[in-house]
Amino acid sequence: MAIGKWIGGFLGFINGGPLGALAGLVLGAIFDAGLDRVNDTDNNGWSGNSSNAQGNGYHNNTSRYYNNNTSNHHQQQQGERNSFLFSFLVLAAYIIRADGKVMHSEMETLRAFLRRNFGEVAVTQGDNIIRNIFDQQKQMGTMAFEQIIRDSCWQIAAHMNSSQCLQLLSFLVEVSKADGRVDPNELNALRNLAHWLGLDASVLESMFNLEKHDTQSAYKVLGISPNATNDEVKAAYRKMALQHHPDRVATLGEDIRLAAEKKFKEINEAKERIYKERGM
Repeated sequence: MAIGKWIGGFLGFINGGPLGALAGLVLGAIFDAGLDRVNDTDNNGWSGNSSNAQGNGYHNNTSRYYNNNTSNHHQQQQGERNSFLFSFLVLAAYIIRADGKVMHSEMETLRAFLRRNFGEVAVTQGDNIIRNIFDQQKQMGTMAFEQIIRDSCWQIAAHMNSSQCLQLLSFLVEVSKADGRVDPNELNALRNLAHWLGLDASVLESMFNLEKHDTQSAYKVLGISPNATNDEVKAAYRKMALQHHPDRVATLGEDIRLAAEKKFKEINEAKERIYKERGM
């Protein structure tokens, strides 16, 4: 799979701002005319079928109009997906290096994410990109790189809906858990990202408790106290269900929607444990 198929070409909002500047530094020659040609080749299937263009000129023009609209829609979705992926790689680099070292388990978790969602070739390409980001971090220094990350988060929050930002943070939490424990520096870095993305830091406690099966953890998933009233439980669940509904990330691709669907199911299971305990 050519790199243009999954991160090049239509980059959405990454064409400008701090993420665009960072992309230019770490990707370099990827953004050249050759990449555009790769994407043009990949997208030939959206150009329409000339065998349907028989008849009069009106039919030709109508077909071209609808095919162009379909292609534009496809390109827009590809841009959103690619922007999400590059944002993930940039923020993952920040999390992985937060404790001052790069753990093999964290890199394997990252590779597994790329393999599952973008294919085997993307593993090597993503690995190269994130290592280039590590190099930029060393050259810039910790404080300057953190400023880039902060500004990038503001750019991400301005162009992604809150559910997409939550899914992005959820993937980063998985990376932080890769070695079986979350270093305090990694947790602090996650809190920074949540804040810069415009999310409440309490969402992290919710994410860290999603895969647990006790009632105490279920309350943490919903972000409420065991002393909450039944009405407060219901309100908390409705808020979570709205924020994490898989349909709100569907434009990012079926694989990301399925990841959100798994998380949504775990939120429902937490709610059911609380309802069962309370006899609701």
